[in-house]
Amino acid sequence: MKQKLLVAGRITPTLETRLAGAYDVTNLAAQADPAGYLEAHGAEFAALVTNAASGVDNATIDALPNLKVISSFGVGLDRIDVAHANARGVAVGYTPDVLNDCVADLAIALMLDTARGLSASDRYVRRGEWVKAPFPLMRKVSGANLGVVGMGRIGRAIAERAAGFSMDVRYHTRRVVADAPWRHEPSLVELARWADFLIVITAGGAATRHLIDAAVLDALGPKGFLVNVARGSVVDEQALVWALKEKRIAGAGLDVYQDEPNVPQELMALDNVVLAPHIASGTLETRQAMADRVFDNLHSFFAEGRLISAAPAA
Repeated sequence: MKQKLLVAGRITPTLETRLAGAYDVTNLAAQADPAGYLEAHGAEFAALVTNAASGVDNATIDALPNLKVISSFGVGLDRIDVAHANARGVAVGYTPDVLNDCVADLAIALMLDTARGLSASDRYVRRGEWVKAPFPLMRKVSGANLGVVGMGRIGRAIAERAAGFSMDVRYHTRRVVADAPWRHEPSLVELARWADFLIVITAGGAATRHLIDAAVLDALGPKGFLVNVARGSVVDEQALVWALKEKRIAGAGLDVYQDEPNVPQELMALDNVVLAPHIASGTLETRQAMADRVFDNLHSFFAEGRLISAAPAA
């Protein structure tokens, strides 16, 4: 008899089809009264699948008294209370490693775009401005100083790519990463003051909310660029808008926002910011690998009692 599985966040159609072949799947969003449905049927489910953007709140976890495992599509855990789930005896799986390359690639692409003005120059050509005047000179990337905020798997991949541009790399984390060959900077403000480019790839959640604030942006300065491929909550968005409008920093490349998919109109009106619609892991290859990990986490849990990729305990 198939285990009953609840889908509580948007997933790819191919993953949903594959899950339906192995489990008795119910999509919570398809229910006319989700809360009422959980009250009536919550005890039937042993597994739940969601995504990093949607997560799952504690009320939903508590409405599933026989829940054994959560498998999340993504690496962000700020919308899943792992400690609460674990206290309830629920294992939490996610999809690290398989998206490292694509997120790091996009971080570098945003850095290049903001520095060299690729998106802005595309608009410049399309508006017919090139026939009137040359495009303004922009910022060289090779040989510049790169500060990385966060030195996990993806931060390391970003730093490794920066070597191809002969960049000097330093990083900021709460603690020194023992095997990281780059210099650790204990002060985020001092890292920003030193850096020409500051790439943010730290975890989201309450502990890092508005970590990049007005003080950090002021330290980055009018010749510095910010790239955020972490979570929108990590950057004080209003402080960033002000810094960009007042030219207190040179520019920004953003893949994440505080209220996705709603991007502030003030950001859209600025030409010194590159806006991407949260696409860091958005390649066919990586999304398939993430879907496979979601499925494989569930299969491993029910077959062997363990997850391939278990969320770190809070």
